[in-house]
Amino acid sequence: MAESKWWQRAVVYQVYPKSFQDSDNDGIGDLRGITRRLGYIKKLGVDVIWLNPIYKTSNVDGGYDISDYKAINPTFGKMADFEELLTKAHKFGLKVMMDLVVNHSSFEHEWFKKSLVKGKNNPYRDYYIWRDPVDDHEPNNWGSFFSGPAWTYDKESNQYYLHLFAKEQPDLNWDNPDLRHSIFEMMNWWASKGIDGFRMDVISLISKPDGLPDAPKGKTALYGNAGDLVANGPHVHEYLHEMSQQVLSKYDWITVGETAGVTVEEALKYANLDGSELNMVFQFEHMGLDGNRDSALGKWDDRHVSLPKLRESLVKWQRALNKKAWNSLYWNNHDQPRVVSRFGNDDPKYRVLSAKMLAAVLHFMQGTPYIYQGEELGMTNAGFENLKDYRDVESLNAYHELVNRMKILDDKTMLRYLRARSRDNARTPMQWNASLNAGFSEHTPWIRVNSNYKEINVEAALDDPSSVFYFYQHLIELRHKLPIITQGEFELVSGNEKDKSVFSYTRKLEKQTILVIANFTANKVERNYDIPYSGKVLIKNYDDDCGEKLRPYEVKVYVY
Repeated sequence: MAESKWWQRAVVYQVYPKSFQDSDNDGIGDLRGITRRLGYIKKLGVDVIWLNPIYKTSNVDGGYDISDYKAINPTFGKMADFEELLTKAHKFGLKVMMDLVVNHSSFEHEWFKKSLVKGKNNPYRDYYIWRDPVDDHEPNNWGSFFSGPAWTYDKESNQYYLHLFAKEQPDLNWDNPDLRHSIFEMMNWWASKGIDGFRMDVISLISKPDGLPDAPKGKTALYGNAGDLVANGPHVHEYLHEMSQQVLSKYDWITVGETAGVTVEEALKYANLDGSELNMVFQFEHMGLDGNRDSALGKWDDRHVSLPKLRESLVKWQRALNKKAWNSLYWNNHDQPRVVSRFGNDDPKYRVLSAKMLAAVLHFMQGTPYIYQGEELGMTNAGFENLKDYRDVESLNAYHELVNRMKILDDKTMLRYLRARSRDNARTPMQWNASLNAGFSEHTPWIRVNSNYKEINVEAALDDPSSVFYFYQHLIELRHKLPIITQGEFELVSGNEKDKSVFSYTRKLEKQTILVIANFTANKVERNYDIPYSGKVLIKNYDDDCGEKLRPYEVKVYVY
């Protein structure tokens, strides 16, 4: 039995600093707030904290527009606050993973300010992607992922610069070796601070296709969909190999790449177990199954994905990466709706049951699990009724483009879609207790607290032995204790391929088997799995076991 690496046995807890804990009562979470709550994170039992960006920022896209890679966002605190957080986390036995955002910078970054001067003698001009107009318009038809064109015109130089996201987020030119050197130097600088790894934002987009050709364009779309063109570009693996040589290979880190548009074949390169690039990737196939059938609407919809489609995707990745690469396991994050609202049932009658069921289904798979803040409480989507409550640039841009500009959707429909899919669903303040503003801040928070915070909060969860929190804690304990969860072979139970209600699979290592049985519906169903007499229940979300009868959202996990 091969020895597993520490990050394969680990569980990661994701903290969105702006919404976690406010320590100075300005309505915005901060580093000292996170430090204050390290004991809570340690109690959950995780191994790693992933911090969303804490760098100096223009604050156009939630910190993903960085104006200084070596400075702390003053709203979050000072470098001394980060160093205190890192030191105390390490004393708790917790590692800290930073967010690396190097597909683009902020338009206020020193590099971009210097790049605005056109000329052969300006080395910073080539740090970004500048192109001449074509027939007096943009160089190609690419659309931004945040709506509108992916190009912005600069009058002074009579050229356009590329930005796959907001116009305030110009894309960096990774074809320039000087730019790559600057990024690797910055990464090593953070390494000297003692961090434990990087999560790499949209890292699959850093190598643009040669010639920047036009992208496919739907009949009703204003711009070409550049997603498939820019993902997994011609030099991306070459650049990540170089990053590994210059930075990653020097440290015993955890690394994960956010790889939009990744295929299984590409993932085997990014996350190959030979360590030549990254430890693992975030793939998005299961996140895109409930997108709109109209390509012009992209992700904006409110339909639920069917279990057969969801299972097919998850099983495909379990099988394809087995013994070749490594999966990251996640249901939600700062960019996705709350899992219990999306794949479970957030009705009070079923919320706790379905939250536990979804947790067990994910945590017994092979890969490194990621828990997004509040997921361990069963936090739900925000349920905002009015556009004024939203803060997310993607959500607001989509509303104005689809409702006001293109008039594809009416106000009521788009608000319904926002309630289902907006990134703000994950960004409402962490719910600590039933006091004012859920104990997040004494000041009005930067975004509204979910109205159900009096029922769903940390204090209530810790007082309830049957809470979602303690279920997650138990799952983490089992992963740390049982090598089969990290190393066992994944197999779908025979005949489960088309089951519309139940997801069942096994993990096998040597002579031991784990069987996971999960009812994804609010209906009572019956299934027979011929569980051996020696089988024992490892974990379940009902107090008793009714054998072949599965109750709404029931999950039970046997070992034999």
